[in-house]
Amino acid sequence: MAAKPLNAVWELTLRCDLACRHCSSRAGRARPDELSTAEALALVDEMADLGVLEVTLIGGEAYLHRDWTTIIRAIRGRGMECTMVTGGRGMTRERARMASDAGVMSVSVSIDGVEATHDALRGAKGSFAGAMRAMENLALENVQVSANTQIGRRNRRELADVFERIADAGAHSWQLQITVAGGRVVDDPSLLLEPYHLLEVMPSIARIKPLADEADVRIWPGNNLGYYGPFETLLRGHLPRGRKGSCGADRFIIGIEANGAVKACPSLPTMTYVGGSSRDASLRDIWQRAEPIRFTRTDRTSELWGRCADCYYASDCQGGCTWTAHSLVGRRGNNPFCHHRALELLREGRRERIERTHGASGTPFDHGAFAIIEEDWPTRELARARDVAAGSAKWLSD
Repeated sequence: MAAKPLNAVWELTLRCDLACRHCSSRAGRARPDELSTAEALALVDEMADLGVLEVTLIGGEAYLHRDWTTIIRAIRGRGMECTMVTGGRGMTRERARMASDAGVMSVSVSIDGVEATHDALRGAKGSFAGAMRAMENLALENVQVSANTQIGRRNRRELADVFERIADAGAHSWQLQITVAGGRVVDDPSLLLEPYHLLEVMPSIARIKPLADEADVRIWPGNNLGYYGPFETLLRGHLPRGRKGSCGADRFIIGIEANGAVKACPSLPTMTYVGGSSRDASLRDIWQRAEPIRFTRTDRTSELWGRCADCYYASDCQGGCTWTAHSLVGRRGNNPFCHHRALELLREGRRERIERTHGASGTPFDHGAFAIIEEDWPTRELARARDVAAGSAKWLSD
């Protein structure tokens, strides 16, 4: 299948009304060189001409762009779907109405734990209440709502509670991904999961899945969640092959920063993965020719290293999520945040943890460096981990 950017994820502005501690783009102030409205509208035409079907507006906060509704109308006028992702703090009833009138089809609101956890992670007291009001305001204005959650150390045991709240709010889907070691979270690594936490996280999601089906809420595992563990078919059985494939960056997704920088995925580190600027070349030319965004269009098995190099699933998985791996260790091809890998290590009485070796630069989409440390499980923790894994397998078979 030829590479075609079906979905463009566009950081409309880096300006934000939150200061999230796990924000990979370090959003807050607008970039000094963000596209003008005229440049943004020209980019809309280029997206449509390239065959993009859906444009997802992100930030920062897209609604803080002066002409956000003008740009939405242009997207819809060219026949593309338009969706948004928001922290929701300022999604008032008026803004919800503006989004609806402009043609936004669905908005995903970020919910990252119960109220106290969410507020702490988002850096603003009342942000949880604001996010829930945003879902209500959007629904009142006939905009479909969904939710998304980053799973980290502090909220990993709150997922069932989060699901109840978003289901009650009428969410049609729930996207889940793990917090990645990039951006502000590098400044506080205690927010990150350890790779072995997946032994607990994945079964907890699997237990929610039947409840989500009953409530007609689609659980949508993000690109960096899971990988070939025992719940792969349960969570991704709707995909064409009934399971996860390799990283989809630059094959059907394109990412665009607010200054026109083009990447294969919106979350990838800017320093390494920008293929060009929409100010200097056409979007089509960047997509077709720029080497930094073409890396998944050929087999990458030869660049795998560490435990990924000799994994049973290496040819299919190709090292998993590029963003997760590169942000963690500075290059792709070895991803310890893998359920299958954690289970294989558990059988050997081993586990992996991560340890920061140096910090980040403080720029958008930066990363530091972490060492992957493989070690024996402490005796008492090993017994519990094996109990959790055995219980998960039994639950799956019931």
